[in-house]
Amino acid sequence: KVTLKDRRTRFEWEITQKMLDLKRPVLGICGGQQLLNVVLGGTLIQHIPDEVPGANEHEQKHPRSEPGHDVSVVKGTLLHRIVGSDKIAVNSAHHQAVAQAAPGSVINARAEDGVIEGIEWPDHPFCLGVQWHPEYEVTPADQKIIVAFLEACRKQVSSV
Repeated sequence: KVTLKDRRTRFEWEITQKMLDLKRPVLGICGGQQLLNVVLGGTLIQHIPDEVPGANEHEQKHPRSEPGHDVSVVKGTLLHRIVGSDKIAVNSAHHQAVAQAAPGSVINARAEDGVIEGIEWPDHPFCLGVQWHPEYEVTPADQKIIVAFLEACRKQVSSV
């Protein structure tokens, strides 16, 4: 049974839309990436095991502080510039994912099974979505993502 959280979803949708409209830095993590994609007009895979034949395990059984699988990072993207690597190990705790990326977005990372693991919007000063949880700092790449987001926030504050 699925329990919907209408008030929470409405709040998250509205604050995300407001930050995008104001051109504020946005970092969507896991469900936050999914929300970004939908707010901007994309769609979701509702349940990876039902829709992706031969999918990796995207809901890892071991702690989130450990890697679950690798993702390939697309060269030339904001994510690639941040992490400086073509492949990174990430944790994985999701059963939904981006299906159709939002118009104007760029897919910046995929799992080995093809599942979209990262998106970004080049027309926005800093709008990055990642399907994993970089706050657990599984690898140095995760810390680089958090630092890049905080730096974008600092620049925003100093320019206001």
